[in-house]
Parts: sequence; structure tokens; C-alpha cells
Amino acid sequence: MGCRGEAGKRGLIRIVRRAEGGAMVDSTGRATGRGAYLHDDPACIELARKRRALDRALRTTIQPELWSELVK
Repeated sequence: MGCRGEAGKRGLIRIVRRAEGGAMVDSTGRATGRGAYLHDDPACIELARKRRALDRALRTTIQPELWSELVK
């Protein structure tokens, strides 16, 4: 989503839209719902935040708490 590069699933972080609204990190990779992938790289995460790529892909607003969790 951020840098538009390709990688295997192991090198990516899956973000999934929750049914009750918002989004969460899917550490198992098996959560139900609409998902999007980001590289586990701070530059890629920041680029996705600036472009609002996750907001568009998941069709929801990404909360600031999730962005800070992704950077860690």
C-alpha cells in the first residue's frame, strides 16, 4: 500500500477493517474482513499514512493509535 513494492506475506503487515468500524493489525493473517498489506518498514508506513492509502483501501478512517502501533 505504501511504496507499492512486492514482497512475500512474511515480510508484510496485514491491516484488517473491523466490523464495528476502524482497523486493527492482524498478526495471525487469518482475521475476517477486508485486508491490506504494508511492508514492515517505517518509510513505507509513513508513505501510506501521508497518501491515506489504507483509508482508501479499507474504506474506513485509520486511527492515530494504529499508526503509532505500526511504527513500533
